[in-house]
Amino acid sequence: MGPRRFLIGFATLSALGLLWYGATSVTGLVSSGRFPSPIETYTAFQQIAWRGYAGGTLPAHALHSIRLVAMGFAVAVATGVPLGLLMGSSRKAEALINPVFLLIRPIPPLAWIPLAILWLGLGDAAKIMVIWFAAFVPAVINTFSGVRSIEHPVIEAARMLGTPPWRFVMEVVAPAASPMIFTGLRLSLQASWTTLVAAELVGALFGLGRVLNLAQQDIYPGMILVGMIAVALCGWMTTRFLAFGEARALAWRHFEAKPAR
Repeated sequence: MGPRRFLIGFATLSALGLLWYGATSVTGLVSSGRFPSPIETYTAFQQIAWRGYAGGTLPAHALHSIRLVAMGFAVAVATGVPLGLLMGSSRKAEALINPVFLLIRPIPPLAWIPLAILWLGLGDAAKIMVIWFAAFVPAVINTFSGVRSIEHPVIEAARMLGTPPWRFVMEVVAPAASPMIFTGLRLSLQASWTTLVAAELVGALFGLGRVLNLAQQDIYPGMILVGMIAVALCGWMTTRFLAFGEARALAWRHFEAKPAR
């Protein structure tokens, strides 16, 4: 991020902060019962950061939620990307698998929560299963689309050279489809965080979703906002980590984008 973009972003956040302070603490246009003031939010932050809330401190809740997202996302990547590569590379595999995928694709991830609890109980395994499904679908769709968007002459040239199937997928198909694959992974990561919070609202004993659920029951707007900000920051950090991995994996794209001197 360049200095100019950083300054613009900082100015935007500062303006929103001033608007928030003016609407809640100065003018009282928004009552604290509907939306907390900055002071109330800071007080709630101090409480959960040092004394704890909902069974733990904010770092402990955040680390627990990040661990669940990472596990569900990793399983989705390990299953969704290979399946998308297989379906995109083989018409026979697509004909065999696609009907089943089209059947489960429209099911919302949250609809799996009752079944996940029935199968795996109220522990972390059920939440990981729901996160996996939420992240699995975008990973498959974008990987499949990436493979099918590869120019036909590239595929024909590799086949004419007698490239073995495994090397064909790993050295030709996967690199060519990698931009679309990472697009799908970004969508999968976003879906993972959205689903995690919803899953932790039901039967969770720990995590940021647990904080939001208990704060809602306690009618504690300041703590609700702290939980929302924590989710946003965790999502931002994991997205930046994924973007770093994407930049390393697709370094060749930046090299090709440079004009010849």
